[in-house]
Amino acid sequence: MTPVRPVRNKTVHLLWNRLDPQVGAEWEFISDVRFPFPELDGELCPDLALIPREEEAKNLAEYPPDLIEIAVEIVSPSSVRRDYEDKAGFCAVAGIPLYVLFDPYRAVCVQMWSPEAGAYLRREERPYEGEVVLPSPMGGLVVDTARLPVDPG
Repeated sequence: MTPVRPVRNKTVHLLWNRLDPQVGAEWEFISDVRFPFPELDGELCPDLALIPREEEAKNLAEYPPDLIEIAVEIVSPSSVRRDYEDKAGFCAVAGIPLYVLFDPYRAVCVQMWSPEAGAYLRREERPYEGEVVLPSPMGGLVVDTARLPVDPG
């Protein structure tokens, strides 16, 4: 297991606690579960992934990536290229509607959507200064980024 910094864990915890009550009864967040991409000879283990609750209830070690409605990654110093480039590509190829990065080192939230031909056509970057709305099947999910931790270094 790759060691992580406390700011990453705190961000995951805060996001999960803020988003979970907003998703309704048909959806569930899971964390660090494997989503294999055999066509790319790779896998994704999102920090948070929104999937149908009935699938989460199966309690599997891995799921097909086409179940993911939203994939969330918390950037760490060792994962910058992988999170911004590799994982974004995997998610776009899989057709995941929304890929979101929370970057506590740059204090920004990056949303990518409209996957097509292995890339996201739309991208928005917002500083950690207030509310960010994540589009979802149950409406906009609101995150107050001003309350997310920022790396002190």
